[in-house]
Amino acid sequence: MIGSIGPGILVFIGIGRNDTHEDASRLAAKASSLRIFEDDKGRMNLPLVAVEGEMMVVPQFTLMADTSGGNRPGFEEAAPRGPAKLLDEQFTTSLRSLGVPVKTGEFGADMEVSLVNDGPVTILLES
Repeated sequence: MIGSIGPGILVFIGIGRNDTHEDASRLAAKASSLRIFEDDKGRMNLPLVAVEGEMMVVPQFTLMADTSGGNRPGFEEAAPRGPAKLLDEQFTTSLRSLGVPVKTGEFGADMEVSLVNDGPVTILLES
């Protein structure tokens, strides 16, 4: 096992050819401050740090799949491995600098990921 978290947020991160370090930092700030956890009135109103949650960041280049041309996905818009790894590291470094406890998957590895989705809340953030 590479890592696990308790209550918190599972982030699948897909990095595109045109993504920048600024994008990674901005998305880390956004992800860490999303008010998606329930307050005492049952409303989605609290960010991750307010509920002392953790974040699991899993690199997932297949999120960049283009399926517009048929049934076989194309990955031309995915960033090459080297730049993508640097931006993945920038994202997690930015999260940690914001006080978010972060665990990560292994970049480029074939991983099995399990999730218990309490909600369900699934949100797409784009740069």
